[in-house]
Amino acid sequence: METPSEHQAQSIIYYKKEEGTGNHAPLFNKIFLNTLNLDLNMKQIGSGAEAILYLEGDTVVKDRISKSYRIPEIDTKLRKARTRREAKVIEKLNLIGIPGPKLVQMDDKTMKITMSHIKGMKLRDVLAQNPAELCKEIGKKIGQMHSHGIIHADLTTSNMILDDEIYLIDFGLSFFSDKDEDKAVDLHLLDRALESRHFELYPSCWEAVLEGYKKANPDFIPVLKRLEKVENRGRNKKKN
Repeated sequence: METPSEHQAQSIIYYKKEEGTGNHAPLFNKIFLNTLNLDLNMKQIGSGAEAILYLEGDTVVKDRISKSYRIPEIDTKLRKARTRREAKVIEKLNLIGIPGPKLVQMDDKTMKITMSHIKGMKLRDVLAQNPAELCKEIGKKIGQMHSHGIIHADLTTSNMILDDEIYLIDFGLSFFSDKDEDKAVDLHLLDRALESRHFELYPSCWEAVLEGYKKANPDFIPVLKRLEKVENRGRNKKKN
């Protein structure tokens, strides 16, 4: 089936013959349009392994896509659970005041989350302008998040936006946990990302992250002790 152009889509009307009459009544075929995933007001702005992102006015719609290699029942169950969990994490962030997208709507039938669109620059592109201060702020944001039991699970400067302040985005892999191990792994992922992407600013940037983290998370001591063990595991794997 060919996808209609914008002009054609605007004029798509189906006619259904009314029983017992010679009249034809217009019928807007919503199922057809949903199959095409067609919304003329939406613009695709990104895609990943789990979802496609669309810009719709001042909001972003995250459409968690189906995986053909999964058993349909399992696929639906997984996508529904992850959609609900991500929405709950964003809702918690909004509640405690950590800068991030504002939850507008969650639909676990269509597996879509609608959230506010955050304008600004990806932090990866501007970090070098003020690395010490920005990295310290990164640490504070993560410390606040961890102190409320939220694990991002994909911390990179690509998932942070700088506008009037630093905003954390893309909580598709996030979850709730109070375990020091989970928080340490979260920090370790950022450590590796900074060293890989911003090697010229590392390790001073990482030291600034830890400084900010200590100020924002009252329970930083056991987390950083666990982080040492996580890093040692990583080094041992490289040796082997």
